[in-house]
Amino acid sequence: MDYTGFIQMLLENMESPAPSGAKRILTFVNPRHYDGFQQTWQELKAHHPDWPDLSSSHLLKSVLTPLIGNTKHLDSYKNDILIEEDSLIQVHTLPNKVDQGPGIPYGVKQIQAPKAWSTSTGYRVKIGVIDTGADYYHPDLRESLAKGINLLNRHLIPFDDNGHGTHIAGTIAAANSTKGMIGVAPRATIYPVKAFDHNGSAYVSDIIQGIDWCIRNRMNIINMSFGMKTRSKALLDIVNKAYLSGIFIVASSGNDGKRRNIDYPAKYPQTISVGATDRHRRIASFSNRGEFIDIYAPGDKIISCWTHGKYHEMSGTSMATSHVSGSIALLLAQNPDLQIDEIKALLLETATPLRSKKGQRRSTEGLEVNALKLLKEGMKRKPLNSQS
Repeated sequence: MDYTGFIQMLLENMESPAPSGAKRILTFVNPRHYDGFQQTWQELKAHHPDWPDLSSSHLLKSVLTPLIGNTKHLDSYKNDILIEEDSLIQVHTLPNKVDQGPGIPYGVKQIQAPKAWSTSTGYRVKIGVIDTGADYYHPDLRESLAKGINLLNRHLIPFDDNGHGTHIAGTIAAANSTKGMIGVAPRATIYPVKAFDHNGSAYVSDIIQGIDWCIRNRMNIINMSFGMKTRSKALLDIVNKAYLSGIFIVASSGNDGKRRNIDYPAKYPQTISVGATDRHRRIASFSNRGEFIDIYAPGDKIISCWTHGKYHEMSGTSMATSHVSGSIALLLAQNPDLQIDEIKALLLETATPLRSKKGQRRSTEGLEVNALKLLKEGMKRKPLNSQS
C-alpha cells in the first residue's frame, strides 16, 4: 500500500472545510497496513509539525477524519480501506427542571441500593461515562471523579458544558450525605469521557475513541446514555472489542415509546440494554420497551447533580441506565471476577417484576433492577472460569 500517497490524499482533503456530515471512518482491512500507515505518518509529521492532528482508533485500526463528500479519490484504496460515514449521535434525555438536593433520590431507594451499602459501596470499581463530561467542582462529586479524558479538546479536562454527564455521574456515584445527594455506588470511581458537545451531540467517531480509551485504561463498566437509529459497523466492532475485553457496557434504549425496537448501541447483544420505569414501578410512557430490553430501572423525574453545583430533575432512559451501572458496580466491588453473561443473567434472576396498568405484577411486563438482591445473589456465585 502507498502510505505516503494515502497521507497526501488525506491532507489535501483536510485543507478544505468539510461540509456537514462529511466526516468518515476509514478502517484498514489489514491491521499491518494500519501499523505501516501510522509509522509513515509519525515519520512525516516529525518533519512537518504544522500538519493537523489525525484522530484514530488503534484498537479498531481506523482513521477518523473529515473528508469532502465525494470519496472517488479513495477508489484506488477500496481493497485496503472500509469507508463508513460518521453519523451523529445524541444523548437520551427529555426536558428538565431545577430542583434541590434530594438526599437519597427515590430511584436509588426504589432499587434498594441503600440496603446494600453496609456490604458494598462500589469501592474502586472504574466506570467510564461516555457523555458530556462532569462538573469537577460539584460538592457531591469531588470524591467520585477521576481525570478521564476530553476527546473534543485533549488539552482540557472533561468539564461538562451541558449537564447531562454530571446528572449521570451523580446517580451512579454521588457521595455527599450531609447536604447533597448519594448515588447508587457512592465509592465507585467515575472517569468522565467527554465525547459530546454542549448540545449533547457527538459523532460515532467520538464514541469509538471513547470506547477505545476505556478499553486501554481498563474500565470495569462503560455507561452509554445515548443512541441513534442507524446501525454502524465500526461502532459494533469497537463495542465487541470492549465486550471481549470483559467490560460491562450499559446502554440506554431510547425515549421514543417504541414497543418493538430500540436505539443503537443498546440494540447490540454485547450491551446491557436499559428501559425506564417511574416511581410506581411501571414502564415510563416515553421508554422504548419489548424484547430488546434486558432490564428496566427508574428513569422518570430523576433528581441528580447538575453543573455549577446545582441539581436538576430529568427523565429518560439515560437516567435509568445510570442506576444499572451503579448496581453492577456494587456487585463487582465484591465479586470482580464475574463474567458479563453471568451478571446479565443475575440481573434478570434477581430483578423485581413490573406492575401492569391495573397494578398487578406480571413478569411479562418487564423486570426492574434490584441492587440489593443482585449483590446478595452475586456474592454467592463462583465465576464460570474459576476452578472448583
